[in-house]
Amino acid sequence: MDPIRNPYAPGAGQRPPELAGRDEQLDRFTVVLERIRRGRPERSMILTGLRGVGKTVLLNALRSAAVRARWGTGKYEARPEQGMRRPMAAALHVAVRELGHPRGEEVDHVLGVIKAFAQKDQPGAKLRERWNPGIDVPAVTGRADSGDIEIDLVELFTDVGGLAADVGKGVAIFIDEMQDLASDDVSALCAACHELSQNALPVIVVGAGLPHLPAVLSASKSYSERLFRYNRIDRLSREAAARALQSPAEDEGATWSTDALGEMYAATGGYPYFIQAYGKEVWDLAPASPITAEDVRVGSPEAEAELAVGFFGSRYERATPGEREYLRAMAEVAAERLAEGEDVDEVGSVATADLAAHLGRKPQSLSPARDALLKKGLIYSGERGRIAFTVPHFGRYLLSQS
Repeated sequence: MDPIRNPYAPGAGQRPPELAGRDEQLDRFTVVLERIRRGRPERSMILTGLRGVGKTVLLNALRSAAVRARWGTGKYEARPEQGMRRPMAAALHVAVRELGHPRGEEVDHVLGVIKAFAQKDQPGAKLRERWNPGIDVPAVTGRADSGDIEIDLVELFTDVGGLAADVGKGVAIFIDEMQDLASDDVSALCAACHELSQNALPVIVVGAGLPHLPAVLSASKSYSERLFRYNRIDRLSREAAARALQSPAEDEGATWSTDALGEMYAATGGYPYFIQAYGKEVWDLAPASPITAEDVRVGSPEAEAELAVGFFGSRYERATPGEREYLRAMAEVAAERLAEGEDVDEVGSVATADLAAHLGRKPQSLSPARDALLKKGLIYSGERGRIAFTVPHFGRYLLSQS
């Protein structure tokens, strides 16, 4: 097969040629946009799921839908140890510009509020040393500049929402890796979304993060369970996975046999990133169309080798020797449970007590490695006393390296 015409795209956050299996979320978001435009109450949205299920791709698709609806939009990726003020200010700056509000003085006032909000990130800095968010208006005094992130974010969203309401539009802020927000920022964001819903202002937040994100929000504000609309993004069904492979191939005059599609689903587990990664390698090695099950078997080792370096290996390399011991033990305990006939999911969910027993250590002695891996986003705790990998098939990769 011609590698130049290869349609598959296994890039991080890169939209695949066919966004299969996400119609429900896209349709629901279209309804949210229209309801808010009409002044109807709606909740902000949260997308959760493992690495490789396409959360970032879907987040970008939702933003595109908001842009088509002529909303103001902004996006940023949360990072550990990074405060919210600068990235949120930059995202809102873009959103306000996209609104196209006709009255310049009102726009300048809100931009001044955004600037004041951002510069409060450096309370001790001299004026000439303060970070400039690229806003060419003076910072407004007495609005979103108290230094209390919760008070300031509520005021900021309120002013931005008023500007959007003036022109009959809305503002949507998209936050990726939302579980990495600092606890104070999570609390502020929940409070601001609560204020928006109470006052029916046309501003929403759409966040994406790992499966434990709802627990992070709930720990901050008890009412967060009612504040957001939660969407669990999972692997694709067989039908959707087949569409993700067939549709791009047909655009290039090629096709997959039914057996090949079945072989691909078994290899990838229906995870969108794996579908793209395997699809790319199998296409390049297949001699001709239709692509067969034998082609999949020939191409799979190449795909696995690529994933071992770029998808699994890059994450494993971030762990210290002690953390790697912890990760490997998780994989070994999950494999033991599977051999004993227990139902073990593809993220290797195991009890922390079983892990300590396997290593012959006290649970307390494993806490530093566990906490570090949680912060690095390599594992998560979906329920008390249990941990799991954030990456599907990671345990299988670890066992293959021994």
